[in-house]
Amino acid sequence: MLEGLRDVAALPDPVGEISELRVRPNGLQVGRMRIPLGVIGIIYESRPNVTVDAAALCVKAGNAVILRGGSEAIHSNRALGEVLRTAARETGVPEDAVCVVPTTDRAAIDVLLRADRDIDLIIPRGGPGLIKKVSEESRIPVIKHDAGVCHVYIDASADAEMARRIVLDSKLRQMAVCNGLETLLCHVDAARTVLPGVLKALHEEGVELRGCERTREIFADAQPATEEDWPAEYLDKILAVKIVDDRGIESLRVIPLD
Repeated sequence: MLEGLRDVAALPDPVGEISELRVRPNGLQVGRMRIPLGVIGIIYESRPNVTVDAAALCVKAGNAVILRGGSEAIHSNRALGEVLRTAARETGVPEDAVCVVPTTDRAAIDVLLRADRDIDLIIPRGGPGLIKKVSEESRIPVIKHDAGVCHVYIDASADAEMARRIVLDSKLRQMAVCNGLETLLCHVDAARTVLPGVLKALHEEGVELRGCERTREIFADAQPATEEDWPAEYLDKILAVKIVDDRGIESLRVIPLD
C-alpha cells in the first residue's frame, strides 16, 4: 500500500492540464482542461488496500472521497482512514477530503446513493449484485465496471520463459480480482514449443486447465472446455486454454511486451 501511495504521489498533477488545444477561425483558443469532479463516493468490498488506493487517486486529482468498504475489513478500513486523515491534516489538506463510513449497516449504502446534493459521482467496485444495486438505485452518476474476463495471448514469436512467467503471474498473483487471467490463447505455431511448458507450470501450481480439442491433444491433463468456459470469470484456480490460428486473432488488440 505504501508503494502504491508513492507511485501515485510521483504522477504528474493532472489538475489544470490542457489538451487538444486548437485555434478557431476567429482566433479563439478552444481546448480540454482536466478539473476535479468534486466529491466521489466509492462503495467496495473486501480488500482494505482499496481504501488507500482510492483515497490516493481521488486526492491526487483534487477530489474529496467518501469510502464505504465491506464488513470483512471494517477495522482495517477505519484504521487506514484515520492514518490518511492524519497525514492530510499534517500536510495542509483538509482531513475531511478522506472519509471512511464507519458502519457496516447496509442502509448506509442507500443513504449514499440518495445524497445527490452532496456527492458528484458514485463508483461501485465489487460483485454483480453490488453493481446492479448501485446502477439501479443511485440518484448520482455512476461509473461501473463489468466482468473482468482477461486474456493473455502467446504469439508464435513468444519467448518461452517470458510466456511462462507472464502467464503464471497473471493467473496466480491475485485470482479474486477483475484483472486476473481467465483465458489463455496461444498461436498454433507456438502450441508445441511454448505452450506445453506453460501448461505444465500451471498444472504443477494446482490450476485446473480447461482446453479446446487441440489443447488436449498437446496436454492430456486438460479437461474438455465447453462454450460456457470462454466467457467465464472464474476468480479461482481455473483457466480456459484455446489454440488459435491467424484468423482467430484478427480481432485481438495485441500489446507487445519489450
